[in-house]
Amino acid sequence: MQTATERLRHLPFEPVEGFATLDTHRHLRTGFPEVIFCAGKTDEQVLGIVRALTAREGCVLATRMRPETAAMLAREGCGGDYHAASRVWLWRHAPAHEPVGLVAVCCAGTSDLPVADEAALTAETMGSRVVRMTDVGVAGIHRLLAHAETLRQANAIVVVAGMEGALASVVGGLVAAPVVAVPTSVGYGAHFGGLAPLLTMLNSCASGVSVVNIDNGFGAGYSAHLINARVAQGGNQP
Repeated sequence: MQTATERLRHLPFEPVEGFATLDTHRHLRTGFPEVIFCAGKTDEQVLGIVRALTAREGCVLATRMRPETAAMLAREGCGGDYHAASRVWLWRHAPAHEPVGLVAVCCAGTSDLPVADEAALTAETMGSRVVRMTDVGVAGIHRLLAHAETLRQANAIVVVAGMEGALASVVGGLVAAPVVAVPTSVGYGAHFGGLAPLLTMLNSCASGVSVVNIDNGFGAGYSAHLINARVAQGGNQP
């Protein structure tokens, strides 16, 4: 009771050097701390936010981090692990809990891997058990069907695809679990930087497909974890 009182004495936000206002109660409300979106932030701003969050939280996740920013954090002694392909930085102080349930992350092609890795790392960091399926696009559908049993076991599935984005509809027609589709900005000219697969996924004829924005692996991984955690824990809060 005393510990809870002490935590609630603090405001639910914390200013950081005049350029950020951290939502310090997000973990209490949603089960996971605020995540740092690094794109558009200077190295100094990212450093300030990282220091503020690592002083409070047991786990800090940052997305879209430049390699130069990760190198600066290492020089400043912030620790953490940088995943260069997905541009995700992860710091842990508290040990990770035993992962729950199962999230499947399906990647249509090797060129889609950075976005798929962002989704997988997000779901894993939040506490889901994740299995990855790489290069299983519809141009060789037998590659996907080889994973049919694992797909059926998953509580939530993330499908990452560029080009025409048809993989999400195919997966949605094979399983009973919710599918979170991620269009990527990978493709040829008429692909329009991801607009073509976005429209394909939005118009999916498979009923269980929901769609996040272009290249938003983080959002897909986050949503898939929330679904998976509720199923794995019998409908309780994650």
